[in-house]
Amino acid sequence: MKWQQLISNIRLGQEHTHAKRHDDRSEFKRDGDRLIYSAPFRRLQNKTQVFPLPGSVFVHNRLTHSLEVSSLGKSLGDDVAKRLCEIHPELKGTLFEEIGTIVQAACLAHDMGNPPFGHSGEKAIQTYFTEGKGKSLQKMVSEDFWNDVTHFEGNANAFRLLTHRFKGRREGGFVMTYSTLASVVKYPFSSSFAGSHGKFGFFKEEKAIYKKIADELGIICKEEKNGNFKYVRHPLVYLVEAADDICYEIMDIEDSHKLKLLSFEETAKLLLGFFDKETQEHIRKRIQEEEVTDENEQIVYMRACAVGKLEAECVNTFVEHEEEILNGTFSGSLIRNISEPQREAYKECEKVSLKKIYQSKLVLDVELSGYKIMDTLMNTLVEAALHPEKYHSQQLIRRFSSQYDIQSEDLETRIMAVIDYISGMTDVYALDIYQKINGISLPIV
Repeated sequence: MKWQQLISNIRLGQEHTHAKRHDDRSEFKRDGDRLIYSAPFRRLQNKTQVFPLPGSVFVHNRLTHSLEVSSLGKSLGDDVAKRLCEIHPELKGTLFEEIGTIVQAACLAHDMGNPPFGHSGEKAIQTYFTEGKGKSLQKMVSEDFWNDVTHFEGNANAFRLLTHRFKGRREGGFVMTYSTLASVVKYPFSSSFAGSHGKFGFFKEEKAIYKKIADELGIICKEEKNGNFKYVRHPLVYLVEAADDICYEIMDIEDSHKLKLLSFEETAKLLLGFFDKETQEHIRKRIQEEEVTDENEQIVYMRACAVGKLEAECVNTFVEHEEEILNGTFSGSLIRNISEPQREAYKECEKVSLKKIYQSKLVLDVELSGYKIMDTLMNTLVEAALHPEKYHSQQLIRRFSSQYDIQSEDLETRIMAVIDYISGMTDVYALDIYQKINGISLPIV
């Protein structure tokens, strides 16, 4: 793959038009601005990241997480651009120098397809079809559609949200640039290639769109099977993934300290574990010199140091493996290929997180409640889509906004309209609909 082809400001849905611009923003900056001012992005403020939405202690939600990931993504992209322009002078003065802005925009979008209640929400949608009443639908839909819904994936749903023409929306969805869209797709293949890990990058309805983008950008196609394609990643996906990996792991540890799931000593040990003993002492000394006495603020300082170290490590790894990345032969993520001391420190963070954070009562309670809410919504609303002639179904269908094609004669389209509607909900809205469906609450005027 070639950088000059991989970085393109062609817009999906405006390939043959040249819109007149009234300001000096780059096309990639426009991508980011469109996302920030969009309703789906705004709704991320009320979607669970890991912990329950804040009470007296503020922790990350999907919105704050996405903003932090985008900030780190911008640094990663800018630093990689600077390093590679020194190695490849011919890239200077080209669109390549804007890869920081592209990665920043892709990071803003990376979680926009996630349903309410995080991974338990994803699981509830999947298991409705694999374990619940939805199993009976298999004989009524195509194989590709069945693969899509039984492996439902937030990443694929983000690409759908950005590109799909919902009712009343113009061709191309958000009308984003090709390079930004390609940078969002972490798993550049359809659900027929999902395998045991269950990950994929686009639903069957968006398959042709991704192929169009990938072919234009010169992304390597590794395999084709029965009209389905498996591509290698666009190189910038590795930077988006690295920003996400760093933020969710390190920020979850900071949140866990605030929520007293981890002690100050445990948290400090994890965050300082990315440095040798001499640097650890230097960091502690700086904290004393700057008279940072509050333990939460000390953790913030250590977290900033850890994030900075991991950012530099990922930049080095990307530059060192540039040829493999462009050839499509690079294996794993950037974070899995950083220097051994930092890699082992990251693994230790993951180990502690799994034991003390993700299996904590606080997190499990959210997952249990979220799963029940999502399962109920799937059962009730898919039933309405299956039997739209029923009185109760008609009442439920009226709740759908006009952008969802719930009235379609095609069953697959109606089922996807239900999934689109539910996955776009915030946690609070999903809970509200759940309570109304079950007669637990009534609207109060």
